[in-house]
Amino acid sequence: MGTPEFAVAGLYKLVTNGYHIVGVITAPDRPAGRGRKVQQSAVKKYALDNELNLLQPTNLKDPGFIAALEDLKANLQIVVAFRMLPKVVWQMPKYGTFNLHASILPQYRGAAPINWAIINGETQTGATTFFIDEKIDTGEIIMQEKLEIAADETAGELHDRLMALGADLILKTVVRIEKDTVELQKQEENQNLKTAHKIYKETCQINWSRPLKTIYNHIRGLSPYPTAWSIIVNDGNEISVKIFKVGMEKGNHTYNNGKIIADKKSIKVAVENGFINLLEIQLSGKRKMAAHEVLNGLSISEEAYMR
Repeated sequence: MGTPEFAVAGLYKLVTNGYHIVGVITAPDRPAGRGRKVQQSAVKKYALDNELNLLQPTNLKDPGFIAALEDLKANLQIVVAFRMLPKVVWQMPKYGTFNLHASILPQYRGAAPINWAIINGETQTGATTFFIDEKIDTGEIIMQEKLEIAADETAGELHDRLMALGADLILKTVVRIEKDTVELQKQEENQNLKTAHKIYKETCQINWSRPLKTIYNHIRGLSPYPTAWSIIVNDGNEISVKIFKVGMEKGNHTYNNGKIIADKKSIKVAVENGFINLLEIQLSGKRKMAAHEVLNGLSISEEAYMR
């Protein structure tokens, strides 16, 4: 059970290792993008390409779906980046239902663990498999593996590494269940837990009054998706800008936070303790560009600033 590319890697790992996939459950097709064309999920595309039995329920409690799921006679269900399952679904198989989560649980329970680990400046994360229970990401842990986060790594780069780690962890978990060598571990609740709640557009707006490292982590933790953004105020005009790639320059200065300093080749923004160098950005209505490309078509005034 899964939807995005992150879930395909584990499915591929199981198929290529000879496991019999009796069914694939994914989200219904939905319109997406500017043209609002109906899009298939990455998991659906893989299932169709490999002639796997596919179900796309809109309601996971629908009697018709429950009956179809029972007919599959699965002895194990695996969930990766899907939806919260009703009890009747996760209790169905003989060996239960386990989930892959992209963090070292119980830290970073929730929808966006990869983003929040980087936004919060973590140097380590990982992946966890656990048996599903009534709550979100709270079930007993089966296996965990850790991964170091590079100082300049983006959420997209970390996503890809965790996708590969997670696929391997799914296979190892299935082998343990198959061999009956699982040793479950309850999640500790008596510690300072950080959450990975869903990210909204307002979460992505940059607050230029925050410290240099905090802003740097915020931007790379949202790159390339859903993307940090701000507003350029330039000669009385306001331009929305998405910021994908930045550099960090420490140093003292007397500029106001958010002040834009530009020359022929670079754009940087003054913040507490230094500057954020804008390396790759996208102005509203334009394509993604390097800073020097942006400067070819945009004259930045002496008074320009970010807000």
